[in-house]
Amino acid sequence: MLRPLWKPSIALAGTLAVTACSGSDAATSSFPTWHNTEVNAVSRMVVAGGVVATTSMKPDGALETVAIGLRDGKRLWAYPATMAGRLPGMGVSAPAIVETATDEGVVVALDPAKKGQWNATLIARDARSGVQKWTRPVHSTFGPQRCGPYICLSEHTALTKARMVVLDPATGKQLWKLPGISEVEWSDAARVLLLRLAANPMIESYELKTGKLQWQQPIEQALGPGIDMSGGWAFGAAGADLVGYVAPYTNPKTKKVSTFGLFSIKIADGTINWMRPSVVRVYPSGNPGYAPVVRPVDRQGAYGGFARLDATTGRVVGQISAADVPGSGWWLAFPDRMDKLGFLQHNAKGTAFDLVSGKPVAVEGTRGWSFCVTDPKPLSLRGQPPGFYSTAAICEYDLGTGKRVSPAAAPPPWFTGSQDGWRLWRDEKGAVHAVNDHTATAPGMYG
Repeated sequence: MLRPLWKPSIALAGTLAVTACSGSDAATSSFPTWHNTEVNAVSRMVVAGGVVATTSMKPDGALETVAIGLRDGKRLWAYPATMAGRLPGMGVSAPAIVETATDEGVVVALDPAKKGQWNATLIARDARSGVQKWTRPVHSTFGPQRCGPYICLSEHTALTKARMVVLDPATGKQLWKLPGISEVEWSDAARVLLLRLAANPMIESYELKTGKLQWQQPIEQALGPGIDMSGGWAFGAAGADLVGYVAPYTNPKTKKVSTFGLFSIKIADGTINWMRPSVVRVYPSGNPGYAPVVRPVDRQGAYGGFARLDATTGRVVGQISAADVPGSGWWLAFPDRMDKLGFLQHNAKGTAFDLVSGKPVAVEGTRGWSFCVTDPKPLSLRGQPPGFYSTAAICEYDLGTGKRVSPAAAPPPWFTGSQDGWRLWRDEKGAVHAVNDHTATAPGMYG
């Protein structure tokens, strides 16, 4: 039931209609909507300057970076892509996209290396035209990330001299660097919050222009000793705070489970707001910074009930007890507003509870969103180690029958997130969908 995550020839045939995907989607039928069914998106999607960028997999297992117009779904360009040193548990890396002062945006992604000692080439391209702007050779990396107006890149991650560099997206010039491996968890125009992956992992805040350290907060300070990031993590912003989740990891030698849980820190100074140790994030569910749903685990490894938390305060806003959790064979399913918790039984009658009162509700006519596939197959990627999965898709189910609702509607905001009123998602075949329904900006399940 739990899915730990680190953080799992394209050509458009004519113009895509700016109308609803299907007549069933009454909630979005009056809004601009498009779908691009000729893409097989396997990574997250990133947006800036009116352009969507994602990593797509071709039928032969090769990867490519694809840019799509946000307003109409038209493919703008595509180039071969690769990964060099990224770990399978992290999922397929997405491109990074940044708006610049001189143009609408720059897409930065890893291209296969031509030859020589390097394993890949970081290439920046104009977001609209795909025209190359600059390159940087890469030995190993977890992939580029946007950090405010710049590009952050983990370099030499497979070597002892691993570091993170901050680059000017217009020129590729290196502005500053940090030793070790870091991942961007939040940024704005002036500041970036990094997860420093080390023996004592920390969240650190840096001034973007100079690289000056502003504050640091050890994760052990929030959750306690015994942190091991190998189980995965996820972060999301909740207003002026950053909410983080660290998943449990069982050491194969000692059989001990690492410290895990949810916590919140102030973006301004790193002060700890609240902590919820010994809870696991459940899937599918909202981003930790938007609509976290968790399940407590006791010292013996027994699971408790389910609780929806307020991302700002950490308080429980709704829960059901462990005694109400049905036997086995179920998958979690949440409605659009996440006010109910459903236990989906495929092709059979399930159960559902009001998440606020904790009381059972009738499942006849009750719908919920759950994963489309319960046993996903790893991607057959060319030239990559096994174990990579595409980002998951969710489908709508009738909890009274356990059958899918057809035709498909737009997944809820807690899953898709929203940016500048646009919501984007991939379906189970990798097609990219979008709707401009003016949903408030918020992170989705994958960020």
